[in-house]
Amino acid sequence: MRKFPILYWPQKTTGDADYQLSRKVINAATGLMPDVVCDDLDIAAIFDKNPDATIYYPVFCESTGWWGELLGGGGVIVEKIIVSPECQLMVIVAEENVKLHGTNQLLAAEIHPTSGFFKKMNSSIATVADMLATDAGTILALFSGKNQNQFINILESTGNSYLGCIGQY
Repeated sequence: MRKFPILYWPQKTTGDADYQLSRKVINAATGLMPDVVCDDLDIAAIFDKNPDATIYYPVFCESTGWWGELLGGGGVIVEKIIVSPECQLMVIVAEENVKLHGTNQLLAAEIHPTSGFFKKMNSSIATVADMLATDAGTILALFSGKNQNQFINILESTGNSYLGCIGQY
């Protein structure tokens, strides 16, 4: 059983069916109703205060950049729970409390959008889950892949930067 469930909900909760369903799903999984955080989420502060916490982070259709605060935040994704066609919950625990074991790795990178990179990176290595353009002309991207070493090799051979793995499920 996961202890201390916390549901981060960045939007209005009143009348939100995904919010209600998320709370029910968490209760069914843990046996506890989650505490709800509606303000800014400080992952590092939560895990400093309560290292056994489990954060349930909603990712909605068309949301971008949600994963950025996980880089360096001390938390990793260990599971993905589908709540509805519009909402999935990413289950985040403190990185020191988990040994990653999933086959789908979430890998972050800063890439230069060149044809050379996209020719080398194919779906058997990793697929793009999210992309954000930067003012510097690069792209911050989240990939889903099964082989971290192969992914890093492609990045480095094309002059791009690996930012880290934010989890596996």
